[in-house]
Amino acid sequence: MEFGFDAEDEVFRRTARDWLTAHPVGEPVVRQDWERELGRGGWIGLGWAEEGYGNRRASLTQQVVWAEEYARAKAPARSGHIGEKLLAPTLIAHGTPDQKARFLPPVARGEELWCQGYSEPGAGSDLAGIRTAAVRDGDTYRVSGQKIWTSLAHEADWCFVLARTEPGSTRHHGLSFLLVPMDQPGRVEVRPIRQLTGTSEFNEVFFDGAVARAEHVVGGAGRGWQVAMSLLGFERGVSTLAQQIGFAQELGRVIETAVATGAAADPVVRDHLVRQWAELRTMRWNALRTLGGSGDAGAPSVAKLLWGRWHQRLGELAVRVRGAEAATGPADWAAVAPYELDPSQHLFLFSRADTIYGGSDEIQRTIIAERVLGLPREPKG
Repeated sequence: MEFGFDAEDEVFRRTARDWLTAHPVGEPVVRQDWERELGRGGWIGLGWAEEGYGNRRASLTQQVVWAEEYARAKAPARSGHIGEKLLAPTLIAHGTPDQKARFLPPVARGEELWCQGYSEPGAGSDLAGIRTAAVRDGDTYRVSGQKIWTSLAHEADWCFVLARTEPGSTRHHGLSFLLVPMDQPGRVEVRPIRQLTGTSEFNEVFFDGAVARAEHVVGGAGRGWQVAMSLLGFERGVSTLAQQIGFAQELGRVIETAVATGAAADPVVRDHLVRQWAELRTMRWNALRTLGGSGDAGAPSVAKLLWGRWHQRLGELAVRVRGAEAATGPADWAAVAPYELDPSQHLFLFSRADTIYGGSDEIQRTIIAERVLGLPREPKG
């Protein structure tokens, strides 16, 4: 089962490949500059339901083509994907004309970067356990509270924040979806969280009376839960297929290492490698099956369960096939800050979080049980 590409799609593929070939990026990559380069080429916002913001329009098949070519070209990791893939479709679905006119063009140009203010300390993956509060003050809101595990907050210009705007409300009631500028010294503080890998993609964000304009509440006050759930529905499909190409490249490197070290002579290791290959193909077929679908509440959860555990096992294999050498560093770890890791070590350590971020495995199973299988809801304390 493969996705069908017609002649027009193949022309689009050549266009994408030619553009990527003509725009090589050396190391180190300044990711903000790369976002602006993509914006100048019109490659941000291919899947938006509206055009006219400087973005190219592409069919669903062509979006798959671009994502695949981008991954195969080993182009830099994106820093604008939260604005492009999450905020923009949400604004198109729920925003006012003024909100779309203000925020979509800078995202399409790669000029404004976004982060997602959902998770909070003490709430885990319980999105309804929001304690961050926003109090109306004339034509603004004053936001106070803390968010955690906020990806790329240290680079972001704006944060979309789920906050409680109705005092005394509980759970999913009384929430609003606010757009908050990050450049507010003394009112917004970002503290990087150093991870096992030595890097700090995730952050804590503290709001102390941060100002958000009332006109920048998406969907209207008190409707934040509906808007937030709509946003989560965009985390599927095309990006999953591109992710799988990256997975295939990682698997290829693990296989090469297994052959070079002699680990592939072990029949147990060979069985594990074959299993990884077969499961990756299954994930691709499942992604193609659900691509563009709607109304399947369990599809994103099933995909997350599949790739999270798969990637963890790949990380374990990556260090296993190297043997004792996997425990040594490319530099003096005690003298380097942050310490240096080679690709297999980084894969092993970073993938430990795959079953937690983006909604833990436990949360995904609860969604499948309650929304798909119709099992009784788990009592909430």
